[in-house]
Amino acid sequence: MLKNESGLVFTISGKEIQADRPVPITSNIDVVPYKRRMDPQDAVEALIDGYSVLIVDFYSSGLTVLSELKNYLKKKHSDQSFQGQRDYRSEFRELSHRLLLLVNNNKLVVRKAPEIGWLKTLYPGLNEFLLPFPQIQGLNSAWQWYEKGISIPGLEKKIHPFFGTYFPTRFEHLKLFDNWLKQYTGEKKSAIDIGIGSGVLSFMMLKQRFEKIYGTDSNPNVIIGLNQDLNKNRLLSKMDLFHGDLFANCNLKTELIVFNPPWIPASHDLDGIDKAIYYDTDLFPRFFAEAEKHLTANGRVVLIFSNLAQITKAGENHPIEEELSNGGRFQKELFIQKEVGQASKNTRRNQNWRTSEMVELWVLKLRDSK
Repeated sequence: MLKNESGLVFTISGKEIQADRPVPITSNIDVVPYKRRMDPQDAVEALIDGYSVLIVDFYSSGLTVLSELKNYLKKKHSDQSFQGQRDYRSEFRELSHRLLLLVNNNKLVVRKAPEIGWLKTLYPGLNEFLLPFPQIQGLNSAWQWYEKGISIPGLEKKIHPFFGTYFPTRFEHLKLFDNWLKQYTGEKKSAIDIGIGSGVLSFMMLKQRFEKIYGTDSNPNVIIGLNQDLNKNRLLSKMDLFHGDLFANCNLKTELIVFNPPWIPASHDLDGIDKAIYYDTDLFPRFFAEAEKHLTANGRVVLIFSNLAQITKAGENHPIEEELSNGGRFQKELFIQKEVGQASKNTRRNQNWRTSEMVELWVLKLRDSK
């Protein structure tokens, strides 16, 4: 019998924050068992027909079924355009999440499975439950990154992103910000980092001797992970974290607001880490309206963005240009672009548009300010 458990809660600065994690399947459900001696096409057909398939022998058997599912969907979605690949990924996600693994006492109940520390961290009181195979893969990958750490240009220390925290895998935009930051001559008493994520921009600002950083994020795992990192590195006095949308409940005014928003307009409902990649139509208008209230008279707003939406036809309007033309709140002080590098040779996605992609750094000030 699978036992139920309430969500995992952390206490940070006296406030309870519930961690975001893959939802465990704790109810009894009907499943089709799969072993590697069986035909993977049968498992794929079961997924297509709406059944749940449980891997019962080797971890690699799940990889075999996923490979067969990808082959089927690639034939079905032969369109290699940006939208065509979106459609492929959407259906793959729907079907692959019916492929399940059993977890018992924080371990996967199949042979030759990876050890995943997040199973103990995120499900400490749950003895037995099911999770979709892709979510197990995500937990495994996130654990490897967390354990190994990620080197970031411009930082002396590695970052160790908590599960479910977006972290950069490309660095052109970070180099752009780092170069600008080294030439920044404004006050350094404080800065607000909106959507702080893995904390890279904030750590860069601390390196440039900003006295205090206020970081916000709507992702609870970001706040949980960064709080642990700051505590470990004795930096809690240098950074205050706020859980919530945009400026959350951070009420102060500052001389510098930094925002590295999502670069692609959403075409679906957003949850979890998707909010770090896709933006709703009202995100930028709400940000600029709030930024105006939180900026000192001679302060600056710095946005890191990209022309990705325009060159892939995912969106026609550039939200920052639209604000400057119609918002009436800000004026442009500086605009810098930088070409991006070629896609990794290991990626299987068609990313021919990257030859035209540019990352952007915008520096805005209040209208009529000096």
